[in-house]
Amino acid sequence: MEVHRPAAEGVDDELIVHDEPHDCPYLPGRQMRAPLRMPVRFLSEAAFDARLRAGDRRIGPFLYRTECPGCVACEPIRVDANAFEPSASQRRVLRHGDARFRIAIEEPSYAPEKFLLYERHKLLRGLAQEGESHDPSSYEGAFARSCVSTFELQVRDRDDDRLVALSILDCGHEAVSAVYCFWDPRDAASSPGTYAILRELLMCRDAGWRWLYLGLYIEGCRPMRYKARYVPHERLIGGRWVRFVESAPRGGARCTRQEDCGD
Repeated sequence: MEVHRPAAEGVDDELIVHDEPHDCPYLPGRQMRAPLRMPVRFLSEAAFDARLRAGDRRIGPFLYRTECPGCVACEPIRVDANAFEPSASQRRVLRHGDARFRIAIEEPSYAPEKFLLYERHKLLRGLAQEGESHDPSSYEGAFARSCVSTFELQVRDRDDDRLVALSILDCGHEAVSAVYCFWDPRDAASSPGTYAILRELLMCRDAGWRWLYLGLYIEGCRPMRYKARYVPHERLIGGRWVRFVESAPRGGARCTRQEDCGD
C-alpha cells in the first residue's frame, strides 16, 4: 500500500490501494490503468472540487483517474450549468418527463428495487462485462458508500411510483459529479436517462453549482458520445480544460472547439 500526496490546494493524503492494468471496458483490445486511491478522511467540498478539476472519478470510497499507457482517449467532461440551454429535442424530453415523472432526492442506500433496476439496465442494454457479477453487497459498496457528500436523484412514475431512473451524485462547493445513472430500458421511449441529466443541470443552476461533471467522454466509444450533446461543455485534454460550444449531431461526436480554459 502506497501513500500518495496530491499536489493540489486543500487536498489531503490518500492511499493507493490497487494499481493493476486490466482490459479496457470502453475500447476493445486496449489495456486500462486507473489506480484506486482512498482518501484518509472524508473530503471537504473544496478538496473534492480540486479532485474533479484534476480529472478524478469516484467509485465507493475510492477515487481514480485513468493513466493508461499509450492511450489518452478518456477525456473528463463537465457541462457549464449556468450557460447551458437545452436544444429543441431536449426541451421535448423535459416537457414529456415533467408530465410523466416526479423527482425525489434521497440519501444513497441499498434497496431491492434499486438493485433490480441496476441489473435490468446492465442486462437489457448489453453493458455487462464478461465474467462480471453483482450482488447486493457490491451494489452497496459501489453506490451507497462514499468519501464525499453524496445523494440520489430518483426519477419515479407519477402514476404508480415505480422507480424509472436513478442517478448517484457527488457534491463539491462549485460542482456536482454524476457518478452513475441507470434507468429502465423498457422506458427508453421516454428518454429517462436524458431527462435525469437535464433535471440535474437545472438543479445545479438553481442551487448555485456551476458545473455538472458527466464522467468520461470517449469519442471511440459510442455509448459515451451522448455527453457531447450538452453544451457548452469542457473536456480535460492534455491537462487543460477545453471549451466546446456546439453540440455534436445525434449519433456523432464532433463539436466546435472554442478555447483553452486552463483549469
